Amino acid sequence: MSDQDREFTVAELAAADGTDGKPVYIAYQGRVYDVSQSALWDGGRHMDSHRAGQDLTGEFADAPHGLEVFERYPQVGVLQTEPAKAPEKASIPPWLSRLLRCVPLLKRHPHPMLVHFPIVFMIATTAFNLLYLLTGRKSFELTALNCLGGGVLFTPLAILTGLFTWWLNHQARYLRPVAIKLVLSPILLACALAAFIWRWLNPEIMENLGGVHILYLVLILLLFPLVVIIGWCGAQITFPIHEE
Repeated sequence: MSDQDREFTVAELAAADGTDGKPVYIAYQGRVYDVSQSALWDGGRHMDSHRAGQDLTGEFADAPHGLEVFERYPQVGVLQTEPAKAPEKASIPPWLSRLLRCVPLLKRHPHPMLVHFPIVFMIATTAFNLLYLLTGRKSFELTALNCLGGGVLFTPLAILTGLFTWWLNHQARYLRPVAIKLVLSPILLACALAAFIWRWLNPEIMENLGGVHILYLVLILLLFPLVVIIGWCGAQITFPIHEE
């Protein structure tokens, strides 16, 4: 009997979960693959969402790649007909479950799609205000105001969809990047909203940065590092960096 014909029980597959130096095996459509050499499965976890030692057939619909990914790794056996126990999921109301079946992209894509808007708008706000200070062209400052308004509009939507994705795909469990985002995102929104209201009430504020008005520029400059850190934490969840 070849290695590919070896039958794995659910318990045997679960034992190859990549922890404590164990091999990293996953099952898909009855076949068991050894992905131990993949940096994306370091420690038995993939994209901080999938765990080794399980049958991932039901989770493959959410993957951004096709079946060809399994051709890169050796098949080490087949899984016995007893289905692997599905990983625990968040309790989903029936109406939401029906919606997710009808619109599968809602499982993963709302937050990654919306989060790009506040990132761009906040960075652009800082950039265009700096261009105004360098050139004195009022059009740059007005563009910065419009971008700031866009950032204020889309940041709450990004936060809400982020919370939804965290609950749905990660069961709202503790993740350090998420913890950082939960702290910094409200700070980012507060800075942007305060700056927007201040600029709306005082259209000439960038022309008179003396005294307390310098705080307005501080708020504008803070937007850049805040959104970069928040974006980096999001990237750590979606595309985690593994040590070589």
